[in-house]
Amino acid sequence: MNFGQDMNALKLDSVKSDSLHLSELVSAISTALDMTEGQPIGHCVRSCWVGIHIGQEIGLNDHDLSELYYMILLKDLGCSSNAARICQLYLTDDQKFKHDFKKINGSLPQALRFVLSHTGLQASLSERFQAIIKILQEGGEIARELIETRCHRGAEIALKMRFSQKVADGILNLDERWDGKGLPAGVSGMDIPVFARQALLSQVVDVFHTSDGRHAALEEVRSRSGTWFEPDMVAAFERIAVQDKFWEELNNPDLESIIQNLIFPTHDVTVDEDYLDDIAAAFAKVIDAKSPFTHGHSERVMGYSDLIAQQMGVPDHKRRWLKRAALLHDIGKLGISNSVLDKPGKLTDEEFAMIKMHPVFSVNILKNITAFSDISPIAGGHHERLDGKGYPNGLHGNEIDMETRIVTVADIFDALTADRPYPAAMPIEKAISIMDDMVDSAIDSQCYKALKSVLKEIARLNSSLQDTLARAGVKETV
Repeated sequence: MNFGQDMNALKLDSVKSDSLHLSELVSAISTALDMTEGQPIGHCVRSCWVGIHIGQEIGLNDHDLSELYYMILLKDLGCSSNAARICQLYLTDDQKFKHDFKKINGSLPQALRFVLSHTGLQASLSERFQAIIKILQEGGEIARELIETRCHRGAEIALKMRFSQKVADGILNLDERWDGKGLPAGVSGMDIPVFARQALLSQVVDVFHTSDGRHAALEEVRSRSGTWFEPDMVAAFERIAVQDKFWEELNNPDLESIIQNLIFPTHDVTVDEDYLDDIAAAFAKVIDAKSPFTHGHSERVMGYSDLIAQQMGVPDHKRRWLKRAALLHDIGKLGISNSVLDKPGKLTDEEFAMIKMHPVFSVNILKNITAFSDISPIAGGHHERLDGKGYPNGLHGNEIDMETRIVTVADIFDALTADRPYPAAMPIEKAISIMDDMVDSAIDSQCYKALKSVLKEIARLNSSLQDTLARAGVKETV
């Protein structure tokens, strides 16, 4: 294929973000967090609806309501960071574990039933017994570790997305309880940030309303008043809960727009190109935190993709667009259990079928986000092959766009050279040997040629650096 001709067909148009509002972007991207938590899609949005009404009832001003909006939508930003650890400790599906965990109230009998019913169900009897004993012996420390990891990671990513310290503090303290028996720090009463108090109550309302209806939600909130929740806040929710319209709107399929119109009737934050880059980069950290074997993967694929594109003469503004696509290409993996993603051995046919769904999930997430909808074909196609033997759609030849081919080459190269369970890392020379045999069947020859040119230049620069250090008397490389 002639790259000069293909460039005219590239869809690497810069996103027109001058009219893009932050409220819309965050609301849409929150669906990816719902998947990671094993919650029905819309959980964060519905929790936000509940929280905003509580905020209005207790007299929060407009600025605080807008901050609360973002805090609740992003409350699960750190949720991917403990998924692998849950699988390791409980020998279970992390998504089902998280979904069901949100329904326990912390009582000892309920906690014991939860551990026994969620630990090692597909493991051997010996492995299951050992896992249960460890959890029963170290349960408090394990819970603290899991929640601390999630909360700190979520707060950190929120700050990278340019949200305020108040939003970050709400995420950090999401699992603290009014009686001081929460995690990770055991903060109590009014020392818990008000956003965290509202968000915890709001998510419990949605979990029980979604599964068992409004009366179950109200009963659960009342039963935790004074322990989990501030009594005055429970009373505020009770006043709201008598309104039928509140519950009717909670089930409205257009709830995202309803909330935005409620909170931002006259103004909103506009997302420019630089801010969009920051959001994509920050969310890539959520994606890569899903597994210890993918740490830094999205950033590396972005780097390789950009170098390949530069080598191929892609204009700067189109390279910027492509970098966002590379950063978010694996967003659908948030919907795959770590019991499959991190499996060290050969996948079963059923497990591989699950893996093959992650590009589909990526498309479903990104196509509903205005700012990223035009990169969804790349996320959906980066495992396609030129010979039609790829997945999920078996695209063939010219059906695969050039930008997707660039990301595919970058993704395969990183998969071969980074440490991950399937397979382990290998030397660059071996990776190149394997990719040589994939040209024109799985990968595009021009993209691959550009990658090899980039690697050759990197090797040359590294060699030059080593010579310079040696002449300077420095024995160890940096």
